[in-house]
Formats: sequence, structure tokens, C-alpha cells
Amino acid sequence: MPPIYRAALWAAAFALAVQPAGAQTDIAAPVLTLEEAIARAQVSSPTTEAAMAGLRVAEAQRDVARLRPNPSLEGMTENVAGTGIYRGFRSSETTIGLALPIELGGKRSARIAVAAAQGDRAQLDALVAAAELRLRVSQAYNDAAAAQQRAGIAREQLVIAAEGLRVAHVRVRAGSASPLEEQRADVARINAEGAAERAQRSADVALANLGRMTGAPVLALDQSWFRNIAGFGPTQPVTAEGTLAAATARAAVSAADAQVRLARSQRTPDVTFSASARRIAETNDSAAVFGLSVPLPLFNNGRAAVDLAAAQRRQADAMRRAALLDAEREIAAAQADLANAATTARATTGPALAAAAEAARIARIGYREGKFGQLDLLEAERTLADTRGAAIDALAAYHDAQARLDRLTAAAPATTGETR
Repeated sequence: MPPIYRAALWAAAFALAVQPAGAQTDIAAPVLTLEEAIARAQVSSPTTEAAMAGLRVAEAQRDVARLRPNPSLEGMTENVAGTGIYRGFRSSETTIGLALPIELGGKRSARIAVAAAQGDRAQLDALVAAAELRLRVSQAYNDAAAAQQRAGIAREQLVIAAEGLRVAHVRVRAGSASPLEEQRADVARINAEGAAERAQRSADVALANLGRMTGAPVLALDQSWFRNIAGFGPTQPVTAEGTLAAATARAAVSAADAQVRLARSQRTPDVTFSASARRIAETNDSAAVFGLSVPLPLFNNGRAAVDLAAAQRRQADAMRRAALLDAEREIAAAQADLANAATTARATTGPALAAAAEAARIARIGYREGKFGQLDLLEAERTLADTRGAAIDALAAYHDAQARLDRLTAAAPATTGETR
């Protein structure tokens, strides 16, 4: 098939699909907003289910920690199967009773405190999981929106390349241009065709990935959200206080404090009190037997466990300080990325894009009228395509930085991270 006919077919195929980025068609697919995508993901994500299960586990741990030790049923028969008067069971003494362990040193309250600290950590873990899910969905939504924008631009470039091939064909047939121009235009059209296919394939994959996270197929996204650049003023003071990262680090220290308290309580030996009834077979008499047992801390007095818990507590506190420093560094980097992306996006979507579009328009008109050469046209089109691509990259970087900053500065409830 001659190149001019292939170009005409491609132009017809993409004529209806090519619109300015974000434009609506007469029969528009349901638009999925970012917040709707996040809400759907929170319902269908296994991460949410795992976080809820973690809360149930923490509640069960608290129930277990409140339990007291079980009593023991004791039975013993003495003076049997011997010799003389102890032959058989004639002189047997049978004792049956109960032994009740008594916890001392505040072990039960310390155990409950450990379970409470673990419950606080589970609540924070659930909040962290929700914040991480929001970040992943936001990034997936951003990737899909950017991919759709790139696919739309690639289709536009294909139609432009097809039109350039048509004009080159007309100029060659009129004898005002060399056949080399038509071949060069055909190469540009072939390259644009491949770029359009790749961009559409990437957009399909990005939409499919977002659909996997939301639990339902995604057809259309809110492109106005992607093109919007919110106002970004001076960088705010960098602090990690009050964030989920800080609360999680404090919760780890609280849990370590509770473990130290538990280890100290274990140093106090428990006592076991027993009360039994004894029957003497020889006289058929009965008597009460009382007992008290106390373990002797000769080989393990619990000091090593206290030292271990104290060392782990110091480690947790050091890790808390390190986590705050890391969080503040990441917040500062995200703020800088956000500001830089906003600056680039405003330039590439504003004056730079307008200038590149106007230059390409003038080059197309001039080439059609024979005032400009083909190389001038190709250079203007390449500059426009590069500027559009840079604009999409800047917008994608802006929304990614915003999502990361929102995750890093996510606030923690004031009631979490306290040992009860």
C-alpha cells in the first residue's frame, strides 16, 4: 500500500480518539476520582484485612494477659506396695488437694501493660497500613493518569505525522520538494505509529494495575486532577513530631518500657499454696494438709532478663531518635521535590508549552505553503513533543512528591502510643 494511503487510514482511525488531554467525549466512561479509588482499595485490599486482623490479635493478647494462673489438682498415695505392714494398701495414706499459684511482684499488671503497649502498636500499624495503601493507590493513579496523557499525545503526534506525510506527498507530486522529503515524512509517521502503540500499551497496563488495587476495572480517570497544580508557598519548618512515624517510634519505646517492667516483676518469686485432705487407710481417719512452696532463685534470679529488657529499651529509644531524623530528612526532600516539580510543571504547561505549540503551528503552515523546509517542521514538532512530555513528567513528579509528603506528614491520633 502506498505511504499516502497508509497515512490516510491512520489519520481516520485516530481522528475520533485524538482530543486535548482530559477532554470529554459525547459518551464518556465513568470517571474514577482519586478519593474514590482510595476508598475502593481500602475495602478490597488484603492489607486492610491484615491490619484489622492485627487489631483482633492485640485484643486477644490483652484478654490472655488478664488471665490468672490455673490451680492444680494434686493426688498422692503413700505407704503402698512395701513390706511388712506396708504390704498392699493396708497402711496407705491418700492425699487429694488443690494447689493455687499466687503471682507476686505485680506480674499480672505488668503483663497487661505489655499487652496494652502491643495493642497501641497494632492500632498504629493499622493507621500506617492505611497511609501506605493511600500512598500506593495515589502513585498508581498518578502513573495511570500520566500514561493516559502520554498515550493521547502519542496519538496526536501520529495524526500530525500522517498529515506531514500527506503534505510531503503533495509537495513531491507538485515538484516543489524532493522525494526524500516524502520518505523522511514516512519514517516519522512509522516512528510515531510505534510510539503510539507503546504509549497505549503502557496506559492499558497502568489502568489494569490500578484496577487490581481498587478491585474493579478502571476505564477513565479524572484528568483535571492530574493537570491541577495546587498553590505551594514557602517551605514549612521540617518537623516529624505528631506524625505516624514519630508515634510508631514512641510506641516501640513504650513497649520496651513495659517489657522492662515485666522483667523486673519476674524477679519476685511466686508462691504456691496448697490445701489437701489425707485419708489414713489403717485407722480410716482423715486429716488436713497445708503446704507452701517458694522457688529459690539460686541459678536464675531474673537479673539477666532485666538487663536484656533494659538494653532493648535503650535500643528502641536510639531507633526512635534515628527514625525522627530520617523522617525529617525525607520530609525536607519531599518538600524540595514538590517545589521543584511545581516550578517545572508551571513552566512546561504554561509559557514553554504555549511557545512550542505556536512554533509548531507556524512551522506546519509555513511548510504547507513552501516557506519553511521539512527539517524546520520536524524540529518544531520534536520540540513540541519534548515539551509536552516534559510537562507530563513534571506533573507526574509533582503529584508523586505530594503523595509522598502527605504520607510522611500523616498525623497520628493523640491517644495512641501511650501504655495503659
